[in-house]
Amino acid sequence: MSDAFHLSDDQLAIADIARGFTAQAITPHAAQWDRDHHYPSDVWKAAGELGLGAIYVSPEGGGSGLGRLEAALVMEAMAYGCPATSAFISIHNMAAWMVDSFASDALKASWLPRLVTMEAIGSYCLTEPGSGSDAAALRTTARRDGDDYILNGTKQFISGAGYNDLYLVMARTGDETARGISCFAVEKGMAGLSFGKPEEKLGWNASPTAQVILDDVRVPASHLVGGEGQGFRIAMAGLDGGRLNIGACSLGGAQRCLDEALTYVKERRQFGKAIADFQNTQFTLADMATDLEAARALLYVAAAKVTAGAPDKTRFAAMAKRLASDNGSTIVDKALQLFGGYGYLRDYPVERFWRDLRVHRILEGTNEVMRMIIARDLLA
Repeated sequence: MSDAFHLSDDQLAIADIARGFTAQAITPHAAQWDRDHHYPSDVWKAAGELGLGAIYVSPEGGGSGLGRLEAALVMEAMAYGCPATSAFISIHNMAAWMVDSFASDALKASWLPRLVTMEAIGSYCLTEPGSGSDAAALRTTARRDGDDYILNGTKQFISGAGYNDLYLVMARTGDETARGISCFAVEKGMAGLSFGKPEEKLGWNASPTAQVILDDVRVPASHLVGGEGQGFRIAMAGLDGGRLNIGACSLGGAQRCLDEALTYVKERRQFGKAIADFQNTQFTLADMATDLEAARALLYVAAAKVTAGAPDKTRFAAMAKRLASDNGSTIVDKALQLFGGYGYLRDYPVERFWRDLRVHRILEGTNEVMRMIIARDLLA
């Protein structure tokens, strides 16, 4: 931002590009993708051509080299059409940034050109069946064997599992603490790598989710991302940006539903007048708009802090994610209520956003964990 209250001309242009791409390539198709559980892989290359697959990958790595605020603007704009698609691109950006920031030169040379263009798609693999919020308790192991590591374990709730090309897997190479965790780049097609059945979910139907199963997967030591024992730190660094992005997806979805509600209440008539003329409707809309702008302001500040590497960046990322995802869900729920029975029908987009935004309070760290992070930093 040029100052605390205005986006720069470049940032406004980036948001306009993302909105135009969304209006053309995402919004007209999102409802059908949701109904058909369609994974819109054809959209990724078009997004990659605009630089949306490597928003904060360095220019040296072939990326745009932009900050976390610019990334948030892109995610917010795309979520206006489809939160699931926007969040998927967010996860890919996080994976590409991790490779660019921590991988060896050889691994970068092998994968970054394809990740940047979204010819290849990356997944982030931290969560396991027995370790969700307690991520450091993961049980996937990586045992050194000559010039390789042998990986065994199962990852849960992995977006793009079975479809994507590169999986950044957190596995235990040392003791039972967070310091015993390392990060590995596992390629689709490696012997012993398989995937569970697609999960049947409430929402995010345009984004496939499944287990990643590692059964004696032999991974070259050159695929270690960072050093041994640095995996958890790398994973958490990625999550600061991921939390901002998922908060931005909540903003975009909430804005879409507020706009849909504004149009609907002006057209819908009851008791002889538009329901927009009732004070209760007006108060509801006022609260929705206020809550949206409050969350947006905090998220933009948090994004600037993460870009700058501010000491309190992790706390602000957690605060922004918590507020944006909570407020976003509430705003969409109020929009559905304003639509009445029609809001519950798939003829209108609000019910899809209601389903898609609900998971934002769970992934990238539950909002309860966000409160723990915030409180721990305040009390330190």
